[in-house]
Amino acid sequence: MTDSSIFFSGIGGSGMLPLASIVRAGGAKVAGSDRSLDAGRTPAKFDYLRSLGIQLFPQDGSGLQEGMTLVTSAAVEETVPDVVRARELGLDHLTRPQFLAQLLNDAQRSVAVGGTSGKSTVTGMIGWILHACHRQPTVMNGAVMKNFVSPSTPFASALVGDPELFVSEVDESDGSIALYQPEIAVLTNISLDHKEMGELRTLFGGFVLRAKKSVLNLDDPEVRALSDVAPPDRRIGYGFDSPGADFMGKDLQLLADGVSFAVEAEGERHEVRMSAPGRHNASNALAALAATRALGVRLEEAVAALARFEGLKRRLETVGTARDVTVIDDFAHNPDKIDASLATLRAQPGRLLIMFQPHGYGPLSKMGEELADSFAKGMIGEDRLYLPDPVYQGGTVDRSRGSDWFAAQIADRGATAEHISERAKIADALVAEAKAGDRIVIMGARDDTLIDFAQQLVDRLDTRN
Repeated sequence: MTDSSIFFSGIGGSGMLPLASIVRAGGAKVAGSDRSLDAGRTPAKFDYLRSLGIQLFPQDGSGLQEGMTLVTSAAVEETVPDVVRARELGLDHLTRPQFLAQLLNDAQRSVAVGGTSGKSTVTGMIGWILHACHRQPTVMNGAVMKNFVSPSTPFASALVGDPELFVSEVDESDGSIALYQPEIAVLTNISLDHKEMGELRTLFGGFVLRAKKSVLNLDDPEVRALSDVAPPDRRIGYGFDSPGADFMGKDLQLLADGVSFAVEAEGERHEVRMSAPGRHNASNALAALAATRALGVRLEEAVAALARFEGLKRRLETVGTARDVTVIDDFAHNPDKIDASLATLRAQPGRLLIMFQPHGYGPLSKMGEELADSFAKGMIGEDRLYLPDPVYQGGTVDRSRGSDWFAAQIADRGATAEHISERAKIADALVAEAKAGDRIVIMGARDDTLIDFAQQLVDRLDTRN
């Protein structure tokens, strides 16, 4: 790869930045463009990319040169000038998952983490366990892993190590999960998100069959049904409620500052204590323990490493507390994730003041009713929900279902939801409404400015009269 020259169009995306970082660390010449860069959004992220020796260009085709390979994110359409220019130059053109699949499939040992929810967290846990046990993995994640954040790596969604030990989350939303042929496939759950259930079952079934070993969440009904397709000697089951699990979780306790449980596997029992909160994270930990054991890590060492796992940014992350009001930032954006986050938040006292920013008009069209169900059943009493307009970053999309429609759906189900188009006005409402003991929760995906929004709320609360 050291002789390569790669141009990433959409380089600031959550799946593109870590990939570009890994490729650059491997010695390749890397350049890129991004519409957020052109619009002046999230400048710190692009400063970080420049610090890695990556040259950035406007997304107007001017950065493309002879001999380059173009890699595009899902957000980059065929009409974008970078793509048009690459065609004119006759350049090789790969999508992000096609390029990532080459790296993962070429590695001697590989772990691909799939599923509707929990992929990034399980990937981060596996990466941290391997790193803490001196295995030097290369990790490709879609979220910033707090254990690897430093002043020089503020956007640590990648860990650069041995390219022959490659760990990555893999996505089913565009069907590209069919490209991966990992040594170990991890499947956390299967539920409605980007595709219909029938198509998801086919995609994930193929994913499991292509792996030499599959690590499967037997507590999830869809994954449990799918587990029968894998030969018994090639599957490892995990769960809290599944008697046949190879990695069995027991005695789960949800604590104010994390979780504790016992894991029983291979005739051993170990007590696990983590700062990552919620039942869903205990399940994620079982997946990581099973996957790293399949790579030869002793269970006792892996459990010890998990005690030092710091979690991921934007996963029920406490941004700050001011005037006894806690502000939490969370990536939840599909029904499963919202269910898990609200259940975890409800396990602790305090009213919830939530801003949920839908991550596009398409998701509201596909799963708006299910999202409304999740909020209606997850909120209680005086909890409040505010909805800005969905994320829209250009392109052609049906905008007939917006946040006004979504607010009406939630209200029809008996919960309090208010559509306020502008986020700035929602910030005013949250600051005015919040009382001591409340928790403000900022939820949403595909928008890096949400963390800044959350931090600004902390600052405003702190100076509030």
